Amino acid sequence: MLKATLLKATYAGGKILQQYFNGAFEISSKSTINDLVTEADKGAETAIFSVIRETYPDHFILSEESGEIATTSNVKWIIDPLDGTVNFAHGIPICCVSIGVEQDGEIIMGAVYNPFMNEFFFAEKGKGATLNDKPIHVSKKPSLASACLVTGFPYQWEDSANNPIQVFEHFIKQGLPVRRLGSAAIDLCWVACGRFDGFYEHSLNAWDAAAGFIIVEEAGGKVTDFTGTRYSPYQKKLIATNGNIHASLVDAVNGKY
Repeated sequence: MLKATLLKATYAGGKILQQYFNGAFEISSKSTINDLVTEADKGAETAIFSVIRETYPDHFILSEESGEIATTSNVKWIIDPLDGTVNFAHGIPICCVSIGVEQDGEIIMGAVYNPFMNEFFFAEKGKGATLNDKPIHVSKKPSLASACLVTGFPYQWEDSANNPIQVFEHFIKQGLPVRRLGSAAIDLCWVACGRFDGFYEHSLNAWDAAAGFIIVEEAGGKVTDFTGTRYSPYQKKLIATNGNIHASLVDAVNGKY
């Protein structure tokens, strides 16, 4: 039932995004002028909650727009109803619904759905990862020097050593292709299916990465924090790779060029 509810809730959120996309909707700012929230975020969240509550009224929910809706349940739904809101607000179809399911403190399922590209990524712990029901795997690129990377930039950060601009500058000077899509969930899924060889980001929230994290792992990849320790969605810093380039990428984001 968990899987069926997860799939239904993810599709329900995606349907709301399709209804609003390229239409008229209200946009407001949160922490900064470009940290946006739209009617679509809120509408998708409402649709997702409705599906989950229909079957699991007592489950814990953590969602970007509503925060924690805490209960004593050992199952937590970690929801980003619209990852890539800035893209969505500008009519750029690189955005998605992202939902991870945590049980007893461990992510056991994740779904990421981009309805505009008709791409539905799913993973269940121990059962592999899929894109539109077909198995996916990370790339086999052997070295960082030949990798294609993706990253994101936070809206605010301290101007400290190895900050996002410094790390990005290093890679650019080395001639490495580094992309910035504007959706961490899609970044992770595109590592999982081999389009990118590695992804790093300095500041993420649980709802950004909970689903993508398990999708990468189940596709054969590796996900850690910046120290190389296995990732938890409640950490800010994330590195996800095909495994082969992981140690080199960890060194690079820490300034060990």
